[in-house]
Amino acid sequence: MKNVKLTIEYNGSKFSGWQKQDGQRTVQGEIENAFFVLTGQNLSVEASGRTDKGVHAYGQIASVKFDCKIPLKNLKYALNNLLPADVRVTKVEFANDDFHARFSAKRKTYEYVVKVGGQPSAIDCDLVGFYQYDVDKTKIDECIKILEGKHNFKGFCSTNTQVTNFEREIYFIKYHKSGKIFKFSVCGNGFLYNMVRIIVGTLLDVGSGKISIEDVKKALKTGDRSYSGKTMEPNGLYLKKVEYEKTTK
Repeated sequence: MKNVKLTIEYNGSKFSGWQKQDGQRTVQGEIENAFFVLTGQNLSVEASGRTDKGVHAYGQIASVKFDCKIPLKNLKYALNNLLPADVRVTKVEFANDDFHARFSAKRKTYEYVVKVGGQPSAIDCDLVGFYQYDVDKTKIDECIKILEGKHNFKGFCSTNTQVTNFEREIYFIKYHKSGKIFKFSVCGNGFLYNMVRIIVGTLLDVGSGKISIEDVKKALKTGDRSYSGKTMEPNGLYLKKVEYEKTTK
């Protein structure tokens, strides 16, 4: 048995997320179907995280164990020949036996792309989020300083989450503005359900004056979701990069 590490990109617009679900089109389902056609084996392809419906990825990582007799270069092209156009395997490597795409991950970076102000575009509506109000970058910068670091982020996740430990560390939040397009990069050791979308919504709501810096501090202190900002729509979110310690042989 070989442990194989896959790097995958996908446009999530027409998927019901990563995780396989009966009667739904999912990224995991498409990849496992391709493996079945190629190998005749029902394999379990485990990802670094389960992206939601409409969320995209540049650098999703997955791992799969099977009796691999195909050269890695050929395996990559064979899979891509079987996959639909909105999913691509960009890299294939043999990994250490104990490597697991989810449990071995040390850092993840998400990118959120959003048009701020004006009107939403019909052309890229599946790829870019939209925020209708203009924002003050100085206020966003101030909010970033508060959110970076290790905190209890209970006030920055969906209220129906099943986890009991809400402590996470945000290593950095950066953004780049080009015209009305903002690209936010959020890097951390892990994320709660909808956490990145809420962080970006909070930054924008602070920037527009809808909520205050004091509200953000209260959300961190009390864990009360009502103090943080809106949950941005999924279509602007991209899993950009997953980092590990040494994983390949």
